[in-house]
Amino acid sequence: MAEQFDMFSEGAGGTSPISRDRAKPAALEQQILTISEGEMVRQLAQTGRYRILKKLEPRAIATIIRPEYPLRGIILDTETTGLNARTDEIIELGVIAFTFDGSDRVGDVTGIYSGLRQPSGSIPPEITKLTGITNEMVAGQSIDLSALQALIEPADLVIAHNASFDRPFCEAFSPLFDGRAWACSNSEIDWSAREYEGTKLGYLIGQAGYFHEGHRAVDDCFALLEVLDRQVEGTASTAFAELYQASQKSRVRIFAENSPFDMKDHLKARGYRWSDGSDGRPKSWWIEVGEEALDDELQYLRTEIYRYFDADPPIKRLTAFDRFRA
Repeated sequence: MAEQFDMFSEGAGGTSPISRDRAKPAALEQQILTISEGEMVRQLAQTGRYRILKKLEPRAIATIIRPEYPLRGIILDTETTGLNARTDEIIELGVIAFTFDGSDRVGDVTGIYSGLRQPSGSIPPEITKLTGITNEMVAGQSIDLSALQALIEPADLVIAHNASFDRPFCEAFSPLFDGRAWACSNSEIDWSAREYEGTKLGYLIGQAGYFHEGHRAVDDCFALLEVLDRQVEGTASTAFAELYQASQKSRVRIFAENSPFDMKDHLKARGYRWSDGSDGRPKSWWIEVGEEALDDELQYLRTEIYRYFDADPPIKRLTAFDRFRA
């Protein structure tokens, strides 16, 4: 009878479990090498236990611009020294130029610009931490206005993910941006209807199945382009189509001028914002709504706020040429 030790020896019944186990890693490695990247992604996704994010590859500039996309668009992003366009400055500007058609389909990337700029003062540490842009990186740098002009001048629409932030900075920086039509991909798209859980670009790009190097201007532009041009199952059109259609409609800004002080919390809860009058607007609470919501909003003010049917608060109609200005 073989002793217990011999039961696990190589001569006690052919190939031992130990030798078989040693062979497994090599076989497994060979199996992995023969599986394509796409097959690995498919198999992991099918388990339901993994969510795969693909590194976003920037689109190349087209060598031939297709004539069926006659309109020109710009996606723009800025990095700045702070939040106030009157006192802070642009330190980086990224732009992607692209074509689109009357059916709101994105065509070709026609140009890219990315430039750093040295501000008049030093970059605050918190901005460096957020953007990765240091004083050493911007030293002696300036934005090439001629290169920028070649992309901006033909544009029918300028898109920013927070246009109320980017537009004032751009218009303070250069008259190139004066008189342009702007659209905001943050506020003028119903992202929740497209099953996105937030409106920050990082959320959008992640839920679209990508990851990228965020908080650098031109990288964020490419990320936004992919999200805008993505067709989500169950939706009739892309986010870009929704954004372009929104940019074609006028909106109305209503100023609840001379509203009772004790109604301020009601106005704030409804979405009104306070203007102190320093930006040229009336000193009052205000809100911006679509033309279709104007009558309902006036009715709310007259019945709930002023409690006076003949109240006639000031209104201002805005197009894409006026919206998001300082």
